[in-house]
Amino acid sequence: MAYGSEYGSEKKMAEGGNDAELLKEKANKYFKEKDYENAIKYYSEALEVNPTNAVYYSNRSLAYLRTECYGYALADATKALEIDKNYIKGYYRRATSNMALGKFKAALKDYDTVVKVRPNDKDAKMKYQECNKIVKQKAFERAIASDEIKKSVVDSLDIESMTIEDDYDGPKLEDGKVTETFMKDMMDWFKDQKKLHRKCAYQILVQVKDLLSKLPSLVEITLKETEKITICGDTHGQYYDLLNIFKLNGLPSETNPYLFNGDFVDRGSFSLEVILTLFGFKLLHPDIFFLLRGNHETDNMNQMYGFEGEVKAKYTAQMFQLFSEVFQWLPLAQCINGKVLVMHGGLFSEDGVTLEDLRKVERNRQPPDSGPMCDLLWSDPQPQNGRSVSKRGVSCQFGPDVTERFLEQNNLDFIVRSHEVKTEGYEVTHSGKCITVFSAPNYCDQMGNKGAYIHLRGSDLKPEFHQFTAVPHPNVKPMAYANSLMQMGMM
Repeated sequence: MAYGSEYGSEKKMAEGGNDAELLKEKANKYFKEKDYENAIKYYSEALEVNPTNAVYYSNRSLAYLRTECYGYALADATKALEIDKNYIKGYYRRATSNMALGKFKAALKDYDTVVKVRPNDKDAKMKYQECNKIVKQKAFERAIASDEIKKSVVDSLDIESMTIEDDYDGPKLEDGKVTETFMKDMMDWFKDQKKLHRKCAYQILVQVKDLLSKLPSLVEITLKETEKITICGDTHGQYYDLLNIFKLNGLPSETNPYLFNGDFVDRGSFSLEVILTLFGFKLLHPDIFFLLRGNHETDNMNQMYGFEGEVKAKYTAQMFQLFSEVFQWLPLAQCINGKVLVMHGGLFSEDGVTLEDLRKVERNRQPPDSGPMCDLLWSDPQPQNGRSVSKRGVSCQFGPDVTERFLEQNNLDFIVRSHEVKTEGYEVTHSGKCITVFSAPNYCDQMGNKGAYIHLRGSDLKPEFHQFTAVPHPNVKPMAYANSLMQMGMM
């Protein structure tokens, strides 16, 4: 009897293992089709059947990485290594997760482990060397920062002496000023994949830094009854989709104000074209064209996800440093008619934050790992009440009750945020009090999502959603300039 029972349980275990493998293969198929949500679903089901398989955790970790859930990716990679400390792919996964979170020393430790186990693995050696270079660079930057007050790139520029060559026939600022004609010419120039002269790019950056530095961390505007504003979410270097927004909704003007809610750069490979266009419009229409900072207007993200590489490829490392300075002056939130609060990420890890607290945030820096500035750039809503650990590994997830309390305390009606891809380009949650808008359709050329923008009118502040689909762009793949450490395969 005991023998039969033992045989039965072994058979059941074998069948369970087969079931889990079938689920893993199904997940792999979805992964290859870039349907990461279904891949995660079936890896999770495989883990329910067989929770001791390191490969399943490792594969789900990669799917989480693809959907920017860095915190979940890190947890899965760690779990894979708890199950099998000799599973080399797990060290790779954990290192990639830590790189995505800007935890370069932790990543280096895992790459070191891989190199020791596989001394002849060229890919492992390359990743170790690249990561080691970043760790040393960060240490050097910290040493310089502590030695002296950091000088601005602006102080070392002599824009006036920069000459525009005779053979350059592209757009130029008129008497050093951005005009409507310049903006239209520049957009057409970029559309043809041509490069703006570096003198013009520097002129825009120096002027926009001066303008942004005079703004408060919380911008407050009032729409009259007859006025409307267009709110756009992430654009992520998708320049041709940005042009499409202006085609569908009109160019920015005194009667057509815009608010772009962060994440202008990274991932898409036309980030320079996007940001110079947006900065140009900020200079042309400083009082009706608004820009807020996203989590990708930061050094760590730019280093990993392409913007730093793109600026260095098209211009210079010095210009990237100036972009970094400018990004630090982008405001963090915007309040419309005292009733609608807009920010890139979301609400806060603790209750009790007021608009006055946001006005007082010292924003001219790289964001800290916690606190209101971090939350404004990084947090996400969740359907259940309370707060949870963030799927991204930074800030938190906040529930409908958190939103309700915040709005009540600050006498607000609802919040508008971005930061997450949505299939329809937007999503309304928390009983209509938390709205997400995302304006990069077919994100990274693979997500198949629509883009959207919102109209808010001064008369009723009722959001009107407008959807659009991706338009063709030149054959330059997303992440073309991204750090090679972010490229990783599946098992």
